[in-house]
Amino acid sequence: MRFLLYFILLTGLYGCKNSVNSEHKQSIGFLANIEQRITYAKGFELHKTSDGITVITVISPWPGAETNFTYALVPKEIMADLVIDSSQFDAVIPVPVENLVVTSTTHIPALEALEVADRLYGFPGTDYISSEYTRERVSMGKVIDLGNNEMMNTEMTLRLNPELVVGFSISAENKTYETLKRSGIPVVYNGDWTEQTPLGKAEWIKFFAPFFQMEAKAEILFDSIARAYEHAAVLAQNATSRPSVMSGALYKDVWYAPGGNSWASQFIEDANAHYLWADTEETGSLSLSLESVLEKANQADFWVSPSQFTSYNELERANAHYLQFKPFQRKKVYTYASTKGDTGGLLFFELGPNRPDLILKDLIHIFHPEVLPEHTLFFFKSLQ
Repeated sequence: MRFLLYFILLTGLYGCKNSVNSEHKQSIGFLANIEQRITYAKGFELHKTSDGITVITVISPWPGAETNFTYALVPKEIMADLVIDSSQFDAVIPVPVENLVVTSTTHIPALEALEVADRLYGFPGTDYISSEYTRERVSMGKVIDLGNNEMMNTEMTLRLNPELVVGFSISAENKTYETLKRSGIPVVYNGDWTEQTPLGKAEWIKFFAPFFQMEAKAEILFDSIARAYEHAAVLAQNATSRPSVMSGALYKDVWYAPGGNSWASQFIEDANAHYLWADTEETGSLSLSLESVLEKANQADFWVSPSQFTSYNELERANAHYLQFKPFQRKKVYTYASTKGDTGGLLFFELGPNRPDLILKDLIHIFHPEVLPEHTLFFFKSLQ
């Protein structure tokens, strides 16, 4: 777990976009900006002004991003009384937001935890949504399917006339978002997926909270999750063994597995187990040969996250070499792919980043059942 140990003043540091003239500073109280506590996440910062305006700086909207994005969230009751130079921000959003579109399933649990999911009116690819509450709203026609994120239906989105679109992108090239912005709809980038630590991802609930003026609620929710995670990690250290763990599976001729500095690797470490590729530097996936995996991991104690496989028969049919691994032989393979929503979306990818405490408890129960004997597996299940 990494801590964000410093905060950076907004004024003047990132160039003209993140600076405002002195008259503007005085008008919205920038001279009295207060840094909001962000402990684990590295991808965004929050400041609150004396006028009640929140300024969000997104540092990491996607991997390798060279530009920060700065958003001013202005309470609706004072919006008319201020003269804001909108050119100094990537978007100025009146808050609280009552009607929005989000573009990643990882955004939905934050809305539900803050109890504002009834304000979600559109989503690209609703079949991927697993949440029972939001699936019900989809079935009732209250959340409209907007196509897919790369080719989101602009006309339908404009018809919804959302007060906000929370975007997800792998690069600066997104024509749909540019069209929406030109039409006067604010688009903000969310980079929760770029975080490399479990609690770093979960802390992005604090990114969502100011759009609904629910910062205090987000603090309480996140602190509860962080305490549960850290408590479980401490309990795991009481285990008397430290099993070895392999992960991933073949796709065509390449075995994809988490890198040693990845989100998935951190969970295994915090569950007091030894991930066999923990010494690698990658934050994303490793691309390995079957031969190298067999040499390194054929005697592993556990195998977690074997891609989309949900049964031993599926593994065997896919490649007979899987039978050579000890976890296959001893039925110690665990998958997240069995926990799905009604239309096939994987709950692990939707809710998991927001509830790392549940993922960690699952892994501790798998690796050290004596440490959390009463825990019921939530995301991970044994292969059938």
